[in-house]
This record gives sequence, C-alpha cells and structure tokens, in this order.
Amino acid sequence: MSASRQSGTTDELGPEEPQPGGAELLAALLDGMDAALCAFDADGVVTHWNREAERILGWSADEAVGRRGFAGWAVRTADAAEVEERLLSAMHAPGRRVDEFALLTKDGGRVLVRTQSASVRGGDGKPSGVYCAFSEVHAQIDLERSIALSEALFDNASWGVVVVDADLRPAVVNEHAARALRTGRTALLGRPLGEVLAQGVEELESALTHVLAEGAPPAPAEMWVAVRGSGGGGGESGERGEGADGGEPERRCWRSGFLRLGSPLAEEPVPLGVGWLFVDVTEAKQTEQEAAQLRFRSQQLHRAARAAAECEDPMEAVTVQLDFALAGFADHALIDVVAGEEPELRLVRTVASPAGAPGPRVPGGKSRLPVRYPEGHPAPQCVERLGSVRAGAGRGGAERAREWAAARQWPESTVHALCAVLRSRGRTLGVLTFLRGAARSQFERADVMYAESVAARVAASLDLAGAR
Repeated sequence: MSASRQSGTTDELGPEEPQPGGAELLAALLDGMDAALCAFDADGVVTHWNREAERILGWSADEAVGRRGFAGWAVRTADAAEVEERLLSAMHAPGRRVDEFALLTKDGGRVLVRTQSASVRGGDGKPSGVYCAFSEVHAQIDLERSIALSEALFDNASWGVVVVDADLRPAVVNEHAARALRTGRTALLGRPLGEVLAQGVEELESALTHVLAEGAPPAPAEMWVAVRGSGGGGGESGERGEGADGGEPERRCWRSGFLRLGSPLAEEPVPLGVGWLFVDVTEAKQTEQEAAQLRFRSQQLHRAARAAAECEDPMEAVTVQLDFALAGFADHALIDVVAGEEPELRLVRTVASPAGAPGPRVPGGKSRLPVRYPEGHPAPQCVERLGSVRAGAGRGGAERAREWAAARQWPESTVHALCAVLRSRGRTLGVLTFLRGAARSQFERADVMYAESVAARVAASLDLAGAR
C-alpha cells in the first residue's frame, strides 16, 4: 500500500480497526488529496506518506514509511532536531500548529514547505501520534510578498507611486504622491492629469502613452512640472522696489520611472495601465544648474574683461561688456548715467538695446536729454538707495504687462527688471538695468550678484570714459 504500513498504523491513528478493505480505502483517500500528507507515531516514526508527498519530495512511501523523523534523508542534519521538535510538539498542543521550514528532496534539492500539524488521539483519548499536511509555499510566499510590497509602496514609500489606467487617469495613488500633487488620494482617482498639473502635463502624458504602446523606457526621466495651487504668495519680487511677481505655480523636478502593467491572467498581455514612480530631485537639480550657471557667468566675465581690454574707446568697452553679460542672462540692457546734482538729479540714457528685439548694445547719442522717469520708477530708486532693485509686472495678463512696461519706458515685452547701481571710486555714476521677457524667469538673488559684478566693471569703464 502506497500511503501507509499494513501493521499497527490504523490502531495508532484511530480508535477502531478498519473494516476489510478499509486500509485500501484509506490509502486511496490519502493518495487523492491535493496536499502532501504524512503521519508520525508517538516515537516520531513515519506511518503514512501519500503520493503528493512523494511528488514534492521524491521519496516513495516504501522509502519514507518506517523511518524515524526526517533526520538524514528529508532535512539537513543540522536542522533535524529542530524540525522533529516542532512537528512532535503538535502532539501535546491544542488545535493545529503551522510551521515553515525547508525539506530535502531525493535528488538533493531544497524546497520550502508550510506545514499544518495536529495531534492524533488513541482509543484512550491520549496523544498517540501526529498527522502533518504540507505544501510548497514558493508561489504563496511570492504572492504574499507581492501583496506586502504593494501595501508598503502605497502606504509607507518615500516616493510617489501612481497607477494610471489606459485612459491616462489615476486609478491608485499612494500617500506620498497625493501630498506631492496637493490633493487627497481618493480625490485624484479618475481625474485628468491636466486638472492637477499646471505645467509638464503634455510631457508626462506623452511618456505614459509611449509606455502603454512600447513598454518602459530604459532609464528614469527627469520632468519639470508645476502643480496647480502650489504658487507662492504675492508681494514684492525683490529686496526693494515695486511690483509683485508671486503666485505662479512652483516648478518641481520629478525623476520618474515607468512600468507597463499587464494582466497575469490573460494568455496574451493586456495593458492595464502604467505604474508611475517619482521622487522630487528639485534641490539637487537646482544646485547642479546653479553651479553650471556660475561657471558660465564667470567665464563670460573673464571673456568680457579680455575683450574690453582691447578696446581703445571706453564706451566701446562698456557695450562689449554688456554684450557678454547679456548672453543667457537677459533680453535687454540700459545704462542711464547721472547728470546734475541733487535735488535736480537726472538720468540720461547712454547705452540701450534695440527696442524691437534683443540685439547688440548701441550708444544713446549725444543729445544728453534726461529720461523722464515717473515717480517710484526702479531706476531712480536704485540710485537713491545705492542698492539693486528688482521689479516685475506680476499677474494680470499680457495687456497689463505691456502697460506696465510702457509706463516705465521699457520695451513692451518686458515683464521682469533688475536695476544695479553704477559706482566707481566712491561716486555714483548711474544705473544699469537688465530686462527680461515672459519667456524667462524672474530675477533671483544669484542674478543680483551677477548684475552687480557686471555693474562694477561697467562703472570702471564709464569712469574712464568720463576722465577722458
């Protein structure tokens, strides 16, 4: 009989002797079970071994039944005592005991099994043995690990995780992603991405569409996005001066990875959506960009100094320095020099960009007519305060920006301005104004430092021109 020994085993496992043919019926029942089954008597000797146990471990019933425990054949020698103790402890424990341990196959391999063991009572009600059902748990453990990983990603991950369906709408969102997108986890479900992202949505949707069609890209992508409702407050856009340029959505750089999700139940892969994982790397990217910008500006100042040194005319040196300074920094530049004494302080346009578009700086002519700046204009403020002034058109649309620029006698495309005072040998010579259009960002503190460096060089050339 393949599942048990003929002699003594049924008395040990139950109070009644099987009727004629009962042993064969018991063997058939045991062999028909989907789970591997074995049994031990009170001394730990194997009394039953079904075909599923044989399939999993390779040992036949003839080879298994009659052995004491698993030592020396079905477990490693180092593990044998522990495994036997855990199995036989079920004989004196109430209910079932669940364990996991590795068993040895007949060909020397190892297989991880999960066992359920329970006591077998004799006719006197006392423990007379243990039966044990076991099964391979690789698939079950893999499933449990997948579920645990999924729960960890959606509950405790330190990066954003969003499952996007085939219509490019969020289907599952973890807590980190919800915070980054400034909304609740359930509030995001089913909404178009354009409703939560003010910038970068086209690039993101293009990437998601590509992943659905072609699969995941070979490397993460860095995307600059802006979340709706993440803008800063209004107020002055610089240390001093007029204007307000706040309120725009804050731009963030998210390093994003993508995974195409397919159904494991379908014969052919059916796309279920895209797993989008992202982490905010804005600070690192800004540091990287600032370092590159600083190197470039230092090189520009060095080139400008060398080019200006070759100019015989100091005013030509001024325009040469501005040409180098403007590259990658601003669209226009103006130089107004001080004429007259207080309280009749006047500013006279000396160098200016072409009004229509960015281009080479040209002298302002010899008319020496003062610029009629309105009260509160950033340029006179800069001279009066001996410090840099930033200003911006703020929000309000293109028409309001044009009106703002025209009122300050700047090109109509101007939306950001930075004025730096020109001083040399303790004297105020004028003001240098840099202007940017809507395509550029507002002037930051690092821009102020660069503008002041340029202003110091320009002031030295202007002082030399005045001396001549």
